[in-house]
Amino acid sequence: MSMKSKYFETNAIHVGYEDSQHGGSLSPPIYQTSTFVFPDAETGERRFAGNEAGYVYSRLKNPTVVIFEERMAELEGGEKGLAFASGMAAVSAVLLGLLKTGDHILCSEGVYGCTFGLLQYMEDHLQIGHSLIPMENEAAIEAAILPNTSLIYIESPINPTMKLVDLEMVSRVAREKNIPVIVDNTFCSPYLQQPLKMGCDIVVHSATKYLCGHGDVIGGVAVGREDVMQQIAMTAQKDIGGIMSPFEAWLLLRGIKTLPVRMDRHCDNAERIAVLLKRHPCIESIFFPGDPDFAQYEAGKRQMKKAGGMISLLIKGGKQEAQQMMNALKLVKIAVSLGDAETLIQHPATMTHAVVPEQEREKMGIKQNLLRLSVGLEAWQDIWADLEQALQSVYQKENQVVR
Repeated sequence: MSMKSKYFETNAIHVGYEDSQHGGSLSPPIYQTSTFVFPDAETGERRFAGNEAGYVYSRLKNPTVVIFEERMAELEGGEKGLAFASGMAAVSAVLLGLLKTGDHILCSEGVYGCTFGLLQYMEDHLQIGHSLIPMENEAAIEAAILPNTSLIYIESPINPTMKLVDLEMVSRVAREKNIPVIVDNTFCSPYLQQPLKMGCDIVVHSATKYLCGHGDVIGGVAVGREDVMQQIAMTAQKDIGGIMSPFEAWLLLRGIKTLPVRMDRHCDNAERIAVLLKRHPCIESIFFPGDPDFAQYEAGKRQMKKAGGMISLLIKGGKQEAQQMMNALKLVKIAVSLGDAETLIQHPATMTHAVVPEQEREKMGIKQNLLRLSVGLEAWQDIWADLEQALQSVYQKENQVVR
């Protein structure tokens, strides 16, 4: 058995792996194989029948991937993890594995653009409806639950407005109605927030982001109760087949070892940058859970260890000024991911949430002058210097000299 500790930092390095079972290799081996050899025909029969543990085929289970799944289950406080080829593969597998035609999903007011697209596809083609509501209080949630509501799906913080949802409150309401709660925990990682410990049922991640941390993996993961995750494994994961490869699992295991250290730096840098952005005369407002003026500041302190590394900001002007500002950046990269060592910026209305109809985007608070900043691991002074010079460049051109 691998070592388990009461400390997250230790578990991020050790859980799920016992080197003595792998020839003493300090780093988990990459089992780069599609299939596994049975010692005899009877063993193959027993494994296919589910009467004997063991490996059969890497779409079903792979040793490197299993280590990643077990580590994620421990870090999220769940019983079983399932790894997928992407964050959207994880989201779609969970939704398709738990829902049927005629069901209804109650969603937080904002969701990632591709999640929105998936929800719309499910409504148009599978007759699985959905509603997006603010989820600001118990009464509003109870009023929005329909007789056929079979699942509640939440992002917190919501991408890209950073709005938070009180996870314990939603879980209380859902438990009374026997409705499972799924939380996209990508923006926080399990280091900052553990929704399962707040009563939620399944956590999903785009592992591409903070879990990887280096911008070189596409992956997803879901964690929850053993029986529920096994149901998803034997249906949506096995038969649709959006599984994670062994190499991606190995890279994620390597990334997770440094997750606590990286997240501390992301958070510390974001706190400094948020203060400076808020004071800047060319910024209308910022959306950051660590800002004392943030609408859900107290909720963030209750359910998040730290405020995270993501900041959204409204720049003075519109799309033109937003794009000019991004184009003037030198250190900060224009890219639509997050959680990487590099600081990244993107324009949600024309990038990550372009698929969302304009009217829906407006309801979500995604305006043309909204930018989303993923604060990286560079020296915060260099990040700020680049943001400041870019803002200066744009507003000098418009004869609005920033002093």
